[in-house]
Amino acid sequence: MARLTRTLAGIVAAAVIALSLWQLHRAERGISVTPVMIGSIPATVFRPAGGAKAPAVVIAHGFAGSQQLMRSFAVSFARNGYVAVTFDFAGHGRNPNAMTGDVDLIEGATRRLLADVGDVAAEAKKLGDGRLAVLGHSMATDIVVRYAESDPAVQATIAVSMFSPAVTATAPHNLLVITGDWEGMLKREALRVAGLATAPKAAEPFVTYGDFAKGTARRVAFSPHTEHASVLFSETTMRESLSFLDGAFGIARASPPETDGRGPWILPLFFGIVLLAWPLAGLLPRVSTPPVGAGLGWRRLWPGLLLPMLLTPLLLRFMPTHFLPVLVADYLALHFFLYGVIALGWLLWQRRRHPPAKAGAGPSRSFLQALLPVLAFGFVGLVWPLDSFVTSFIPTGARPMLVGVLLVGTFAYFVTDEWMTRGEGAARFGYPVAKLAFLVSLAIAVALDPGRLFFLVIIVPVIGLFFIVYGLFSRWIYRSTGHPLVAAFASALIFAWAIGVTFPLVAG
Repeated sequence: MARLTRTLAGIVAAAVIALSLWQLHRAERGISVTPVMIGSIPATVFRPAGGAKAPAVVIAHGFAGSQQLMRSFAVSFARNGYVAVTFDFAGHGRNPNAMTGDVDLIEGATRRLLADVGDVAAEAKKLGDGRLAVLGHSMATDIVVRYAESDPAVQATIAVSMFSPAVTATAPHNLLVITGDWEGMLKREALRVAGLATAPKAAEPFVTYGDFAKGTARRVAFSPHTEHASVLFSETTMRESLSFLDGAFGIARASPPETDGRGPWILPLFFGIVLLAWPLAGLLPRVSTPPVGAGLGWRRLWPGLLLPMLLTPLLLRFMPTHFLPVLVADYLALHFFLYGVIALGWLLWQRRRHPPAKAGAGPSRSFLQALLPVLAFGFVGLVWPLDSFVTSFIPTGARPMLVGVLLVGTFAYFVTDEWMTRGEGAARFGYPVAKLAFLVSLAIAVALDPGRLFFLVIIVPVIGLFFIVYGLFSRWIYRSTGHPLVAAFASALIFAWAIGVTFPLVAG
């Protein structure tokens, strides 16, 4: 019965994956997509199939993002007659240049990022009919606002999840602010910014104030059921953006605009991939019989969770942690490493006090016979679709070296954590509680040093999501192999990979 259930799950997963991939590729039919280099900046140009001249829209991603993350905007705009250009900022994606300057200073990294937008905008004007709009998400909202205020050719600015002190009552021209409905603080900021131009009347969402022809239009939109990332794929976000662009450029349509249909199919794609991992894990060879692991019950496990959770952020608060040219990733690598070392110390002490019973003999196969298929699935099932449909996930330039350095930290953590929470007699729910303890430890670190570690606030939810997905993989792999280190090796590599390829490169 169990084998039949796994087989059916595999069939369903394969069908969902196939349908999702078909829909994702189908969404880009009817437009021209051309990768280009603008100087040293990797960019992509999206045009209507006919290639007619039209207003151009420069689309800028946020912190730790890449141009893939903004593809839904580009596809939506191109399908409705605009020329759209996405690109990778310095230090992000496949851009070979590091981000220079202090990220906290306008004279620092902001100036470097503004230069990138200027280079892309100059090329976009040539590709289109000379008219220009700019769109930015999160970190890039401040960049595109400042650029729009410096370039009179910009006729519309769209700021998604905006925070920018540069907005005034009159600048930039024709401003649309879109915020996810679950972004409470940014929703209040959006209404405040819109209110600068409507005083003494309070601004309301989904109301256009001012005049497009005079460049005074202001509008705030809240995309329902979305947060900081999913707002980028919302139907409301696309519809509001297109409507505002049409108003700014004086374009009248006989029918509603056709938005990108990619967003709703990305989640099913990854659901299918995760579901497919379950039956495939059942095909892995048995590595250890009986299953191995520390087998700690709650009485012996909880100190091993509490000690590293508290000690790691306290110790790192007073230690130099900047040794890699990647923003906050070096701290995260050290946090993984020290957390794992402290937990390992507790584990060894427990082993000394309670020597494990000698494992019985049983059938086993090579550890590599189990590990290699797991790694292959990770690359084909996660790295390729993430890079294709979500964000840049292929290491280029100096990033493979960074992945290797980060692997030292993630290896120390995952090997210890997996061994400590697996084995006969292991505490029930010990594995998820251990992952929660690590997230709490990161939260304590940010609270102790918010100035240095602020950007971790953006990353922690992503780490939590990876913990959930790889927690499922770990459970299925351990059931089949009986050895916790198979999943530990795979998790250590994917986390080092994810951090090394997505965190911004910084110079100096």
